[in-house]
Amino acid sequence: MRTVNEEERRAKKTEIMEKSYECYADHGFQGTGMKALTEYCGCNIAIFYRYFKNLDDLIIQSTAHCMGKVEEEFMAKAPTDVEDLWRFIDEIPYWTAEKHGKKYRLMYQIYTHPKYREYGQEFFDGVTERYTEYAKSLEGKLGIPYQKLTPLISILIRACVHYALFENEFYLKSQIKSLKETLKLYIEKYSRGEAAEQKEE
Repeated sequence: MRTVNEEERRAKKTEIMEKSYECYADHGFQGTGMKALTEYCGCNIAIFYRYFKNLDDLIIQSTAHCMGKVEEEFMAKAPTDVEDLWRFIDEIPYWTAEKHGKKYRLMYQIYTHPKYREYGQEFFDGVTERYTEYAKSLEGKLGIPYQKLTPLISILIRACVHYALFENEFYLKSQIKSLKETLKLYIEKYSRGEAAEQKEE
């Protein structure tokens, strides 16, 4: 019998997490048991228990993994400069809803469930750290200090997620309008400061 190496184990576990999360997203969190998951993933129960202690462990790990991937895709679409910023803000909510709406709806079902709430708190603590680092990567491109960008990213994310959950245009447009107005003020403020520094030199 062929021995499975660590890389293959990781790949198989990742495949199971991603397919299981898709299964829950497609068929609903409540009432989707191990039988439905094994059929969806095309493997038997023994394979599941090789990688996960139980169904709760699968749910916890697959949610964190899949939503982490969503974050990575979001960050990969980052604006390249100030001019590209407006395109990014206008497009990202609709991209999020179309591509990841089901995943966000499932995530909130899981992380608001009493059994998994502590894992949701842990995940969102990590989100704060990750988006702070993301803001730092945008600081040089946009000319705005990351301390100012970090809360604005949170506002954008919440607007995107709310739209993905409910497709409420009024809420989305009001949030995006406020966000753009704030960014324009920051851009003007910090570009003036940079111009003043160059003049002094």
